[in-house]
Amino acid sequence: MNFTRKDTKKLWLKDVAIGGNAPIVVQSMNNTDTRDVEATLKQIEDLATAGCEVTRVAVPDSIAADALRSIVERSPLPVIADIHFQAKLALLALASGVAGLRINPGNIGSEQGVKEIALKALEKGIPIRIGVNSGSLDPEIRDKMGGVNADSMVASVLKFCKMLEKYDFHDICVSVKASDPKLTIDSYRKLSQEIDYPLHLGITEAGTPREGIVRSAVGIGTLLAEGIGDTIRVSLTADPVLEVETAYSILKSLGLRSKGALLISCPTCGRTEVDLQVLAERVEILLAEVKEPIKVAVMGCPVNGPGEARDADCGIAGGRDIYLIFRDGEIVKKVNQENAFNALMHEIEIARNKYLQELQNED
Repeated sequence: MNFTRKDTKKLWLKDVAIGGNAPIVVQSMNNTDTRDVEATLKQIEDLATAGCEVTRVAVPDSIAADALRSIVERSPLPVIADIHFQAKLALLALASGVAGLRINPGNIGSEQGVKEIALKALEKGIPIRIGVNSGSLDPEIRDKMGGVNADSMVASVLKFCKMLEKYDFHDICVSVKASDPKLTIDSYRKLSQEIDYPLHLGITEAGTPREGIVRSAVGIGTLLAEGIGDTIRVSLTADPVLEVETAYSILKSLGLRSKGALLISCPTCGRTEVDLQVLAERVEILLAEVKEPIKVAVMGCPVNGPGEARDADCGIAGGRDIYLIFRDGEIVKKVNQENAFNALMHEIEIARNKYLQELQNED
């Protein structure tokens, strides 16, 4: 799949580029107490291992702001400070060496506070994300424009952008999130026509994994398929590592990032004559450790199975306890159910080695 992304400005969070022609960046947010430096760093390391590229930490008070220095110095990822209500916390975070700030100018308290943040961030070359949520709109704009809707969401963002631009600050990333995927989609569509700053996508307060993953996939995936978005965060009431895994699943499903293996498997139906669910779950667990961007098919009958498996680097299609093993569109063997898993694992290793060899040849 090829999507034409909207052209946006590029900014840098340490050595991670966002916007322009840079790959879509996967972010998350620590749910640790930032004042607990060791716990926060441990979670950042877990996120980095999962493929997270930028993380955000809450800064509720000056103790958390002071802890930032140790966290930033030791973090394997660029760290963004999440600031609300107090401009002085943003200034402390900037002094601690953070890679970026996330603020909602509407709740900083005064334009003087926003000015101080903008001037200090400009001096240090630190980007700012303007993060507007449906629950934190500018009250005057909200009331004037008929409540919370795409128009009032975008108007709030534009007001805050102008507030920073007034102080010659343009190193800006923008988000305009809601818990309602449709409102989020409508707002980003409208916003993308108004600015060329990079856009951070997400569904805020998406919920627990069961609902939150679906809501995030609908909202984020729709926008990405339209070429809108430069960086994403899946917000779940769960371990943030799951946020990262889900983000990559969304990107892989659209062909936008190729990190890790892609598993396709049929949903099973009355034609299924093999124990496909158990096999697919075993393969899914194993593929979680595979870093190469290979495509693996696990199919349960000869109706859709062969066609889908032929489109994969390797695959398996079953019927009446007999599985057909495919490699690059060709049947290579037939096996019984007892040997199906091992036979497929062998093909996966072949596919991984082939990919690595192709990379080596390109070098």
